Amino acid sequence: MAMTGSTKYIFVTGGVTSSLGKGIISASLAKLLQARGFTVTIQKLDPYINVDPGTLNPYEHGECFVTEDGAETDLDLGHYERFLDVPTSKANNVTTGRIYQNVINKERQGEYLGKTVQVIPHITDEIKRNIQALGRRGIYDFVITEVGGTVGDIESLPYVEAIRQLKWEKGRDSLVVHLTLLPFLHTTGELKTKPTQHSVKELLSLGVQPDVLVCRTEHPMQKGMKDKIALFCNVDAQAVIESRDADTIYDVPLMMLEERLDEVVLRKLGVTTFPAADLTAWKDFLRRYKEPQGEVHIGLVGKYVELKDAYKSIKEALEHAGAESATKVHIKWVHSEKLTAKNVVKQLGGLSGILVAPGFGHRGIEGKIEAIRYARENQVPFLGICLGMQCAVIEFARHVLGHADANSTEMNADTTHPVIAMMEEQKAIVNKGGTMRLGAYPCAITDGSLASRIYRKKQVSERHRHRFEFNNAYLDAYKQAGMLATGMNPQGKLVEIVEIKDHPWFVGVQFHPEYRSTVAKPHPLFVSFVQAAVKAAHALPSERTPV
Repeated sequence: MAMTGSTKYIFVTGGVTSSLGKGIISASLAKLLQARGFTVTIQKLDPYINVDPGTLNPYEHGECFVTEDGAETDLDLGHYERFLDVPTSKANNVTTGRIYQNVINKERQGEYLGKTVQVIPHITDEIKRNIQALGRRGIYDFVITEVGGTVGDIESLPYVEAIRQLKWEKGRDSLVVHLTLLPFLHTTGELKTKPTQHSVKELLSLGVQPDVLVCRTEHPMQKGMKDKIALFCNVDAQAVIESRDADTIYDVPLMMLEERLDEVVLRKLGVTTFPAADLTAWKDFLRRYKEPQGEVHIGLVGKYVELKDAYKSIKEALEHAGAESATKVHIKWVHSEKLTAKNVVKQLGGLSGILVAPGFGHRGIEGKIEAIRYARENQVPFLGICLGMQCAVIEFARHVLGHADANSTEMNADTTHPVIAMMEEQKAIVNKGGTMRLGAYPCAITDGSLASRIYRKKQVSERHRHRFEFNNAYLDAYKQAGMLATGMNPQGKLVEIVEIKDHPWFVGVQFHPEYRSTVAKPHPLFVSFVQAAVKAAHALPSERTPV
């Protein structure tokens, strides 16, 4: 039931500490509103001065998520898409860098007519314009805006000021949800409310009164604690929401439903009539996820495995695919830099599937190539994504075609067999940010191929993030030796999918299928890969146990 009237704006801020889970709370609230028939979108405001996270090392900010329209964004947009099954866009991720860039461009073009350009009103006006851009489209009942970082940070001050102004301008059409921490002191065995009180006072000192408090906690809140917090923080007791640690992020919408977060928000925004939340499909997914009929062990080979957030979308896509066939997917995180010909059997032996992850640069490349050789020679189901696909092409050239020095020109500009090379249009580019092949591109699939059996379509669209491509000069040599290009970009004749015909399941893709996987629609490539791994597990000799 879409609402009539103006779009309502919900702001989600955080206090006490970062990484409290603002993105999951935002996505969960959006899911509940969607389940009640409303149209919702979520955006992330990131206070850093990078224009986007595209140039950030994963150690800094985790995975870089890519939207349909080619925006390099924060990983929280992945949560938004996985929960809502609605694509996001450039408008859904705004950074301080982009805000200042826009304002400076306008100043250079004379838009401010000689005025002194200041944080207030010019920067705050630009923030407000970006926040309201999604609402002005007229298709959303609610725009949920998550502010990155922690209230009190210097970087987030202009955002909080913009929220203060919008709250004043929008009146009952806006609301602030503030996420805080209730730390548990083991010495006294109790939760403490003081950090929450201080966090709200910090927000109040900036002119913003939170309407709803979501309190993250390891243990159940004690009797009377909600009333105490409500009294000290000027909020209704029913607007103090307990958010306990969950077994899985997919539990959080149901936990928030139980706490009536969405009902409190709707009533405070003046929405008094709304249908019951229909979470049938969500609960069905959770049941299959939590009550698997079998299990499978898959190795994820990458150079950032000590930081799980670097492969967030891949991990979630594997879990979506596992739930689809009621299979528990156990991921073994394998560091590609530590993988060698000597220890590859010890590291990968007994695994039923091997996924080689994307990335940039030469670090860990040789380990990825060893993992792929092991998967190819031992008939282990293999999925290579982006650089993982390129490594599969290099491995095949070295050990099947016999080109010992075959490489990507990214790793070795002087290789005599550049089986992976830079796209012509990329060679003259100096700037690093936002200049790769980004966003959704079409891919035509060869009839009768494994890819066509997986997708059951002649053409698909998938998201990209890369500069280097399969070198088409080698296409025939690969085809004759048994590695086939079964997916091609119809415009540029660029290779999108490779597979090996004499192998149970060996697929490399130049794109990132993980960005498209959601709870409602697990990605077919991951579903097929997990099913192939299950089949391989059943075929393993009984004495081989997963490592």
